[in-house]
Amino acid sequence: MSGSVKAPPEDPLAKANETSYEVLQKVDDVFVGPVASGYQAAVPRPLRMALRNFIRNLREPVVAAAYLLEIKPGKAFETVGRFGINSTIGLGGTIDVARSKPFHLPYRQNGLANVLGYYGVGPGPYLFLPLVGPTTVRDLFGLVADRLAVPLAVGTPFNKPWYALPMGTIDALDYRNEADEDFKRLRQAADPYATYRRVYLQSRFDQIEALHGRGPLVNGQTRYGPFARPIGAAADPMSAAEKRVIEQEDKAADAAAAPDTAPATSPATAPAPAAEPAPPSTQTPAPPPAPPPALPPTPPAPVFISQPVVQPLP
Repeated sequence: MSGSVKAPPEDPLAKANETSYEVLQKVDDVFVGPVASGYQAAVPRPLRMALRNFIRNLREPVVAAAYLLEIKPGKAFETVGRFGINSTIGLGGTIDVARSKPFHLPYRQNGLANVLGYYGVGPGPYLFLPLVGPTTVRDLFGLVADRLAVPLAVGTPFNKPWYALPMGTIDALDYRNEADEDFKRLRQAADPYATYRRVYLQSRFDQIEALHGRGPLVNGQTRYGPFARPIGAAADPMSAAEKRVIEQEDKAADAAAAPDTAPATSPATAPAPAAEPAPPSTQTPAPPPAPPPALPPTPPAPVFISQPVVQPLP
């Protein structure tokens, strides 16, 4: 027997996406992974952290604008405060001073894609694209808008290729090193592509839920992208989304493996089928049988009466 597996509704381009995923894994093995490892080995950690903080700080105005669109003025003002503190005291954003005492203003990720999801816009079809990785139509639209906001609003140098390409490369290499263990673990799954898709979609769902005050990321998160950890679980080897995906898969496997609860009926214990009524006969019915002869009545049982006998004294 042969047949085709129907693509899931959230991934109508599953065949093309999976091909793109497999190609990207080969490119990662040959080029991206070694370059990321070389970047991590060659560049001292303080310098790598300074570059990461610098790139994040440049995105803070977009994050603040997204919170305003979500009518969350408190978080918007906190983000503006982070941007001001890190841009000045933090030496142009290279040091994240705002997250420490006495400010306690953690970095939060937000953007147009989250705004759309917050107001009920669905993710649309899942996509796995070169240079982008896992995304959806909604998230891709939001990503492009977020990345163009600062270059269009500020201009030079943010709209120049000599600036944008190195910053984008450093950001991608930094993320690749941060998520290295997550990538290795997902590759060991029975279906790496499908697992990665479910983890990404679950993570994006959790991030939108957090904006409504629900879900595991409601109190904040460490790491970003599909491998976000809730605050206080930074050392957890699995992201919140991956844990939920594994739980859902375990439940589905248990339900599929459970025996049928309806008892099977064996031929020996099966109830006999009801006898079909005999067809009506055209012959004259036979007379009813004669009643049995009457038996003589049974005589009553004798009754014995005991009376005391008094004998005269001698």
